[in-house]
Amino acid sequence: MSATDRDMLKLPKKKFKMWNWVWVILMVLGLVLSVNNTQTSLPEFFANFDQFAEIFVQMAQPDWSYAGTAIPYLVETIKMAIISTVIGSLLAFVYSLLIARNIVHNRAITGVLRFIMNIIRTIPDLLLGSIFVAVVGIGPVAGILALTVFTFGVVVKLCYEVIETIDPGPSEAIKAVGGNGMNNIMFAVMPQILPYFISYALYAFEINVRASTILGYIGAGGIGLQLKNTLDMFNYNQTGMIILVVFLVVLVIDFVSTKAREALMR
Repeated sequence: MSATDRDMLKLPKKKFKMWNWVWVILMVLGLVLSVNNTQTSLPEFFANFDQFAEIFVQMAQPDWSYAGTAIPYLVETIKMAIISTVIGSLLAFVYSLLIARNIVHNRAITGVLRFIMNIIRTIPDLLLGSIFVAVVGIGPVAGILALTVFTFGVVVKLCYEVIETIDPGPSEAIKAVGGNGMNNIMFAVMPQILPYFISYALYAFEINVRASTILGYIGAGGIGLQLKNTLDMFNYNQTGMIILVVFLVVLVIDFVSTKAREALMR
């Protein structure tokens, strides 16, 4: 027996408590009830699998001539993601400074602002898209507004948690020499959190490119609207072309964004 195996045997073993069995039983019971209430039927899915296979075969033969139509809508989708990411991230940065308790020491203010933030974060992007489509009408403006709010909710949560974990030394030094709150933010807080903030903004951009495709499906602009039209018209070869183009663009964006975030965090 190796030394590693002997060390593993020496590790303290936790007893499997009765409450763990209770949770297992509750989870299994919840699964059974969910299957019954939603009338989920795997046999029915496999019984109609030939229809899925037929649609998949048509999508696997993309209409290459449709690329000229799809690409402009894809460019619109990327523009929507860029605009919403920039606006939402900047708003999130300012808001995160207001709810970080090592920046604003009034717990009543930070408590109220965090409650508002939590409400915004609970609203899904599809619901946001539906609301803004109803308010401003079908088009990219609705998608930009929805993604801006969605980006705000994602970035503000990550950003304020980083602000609260920064090294307090530079802030104390600035206060010791008579610096004000703005000096503290500019010269003590921002140098420590800026790489993280840019990393989170890039992460939000990745999400927004995917989300904008789905939002377009409900009328919020972008290539998602064309995706819906091709599906409604049963033009699955055109749908395959759209999926292929979106897949390639998302793959490139994810690769570039990941490399950029890795460089920032070194």
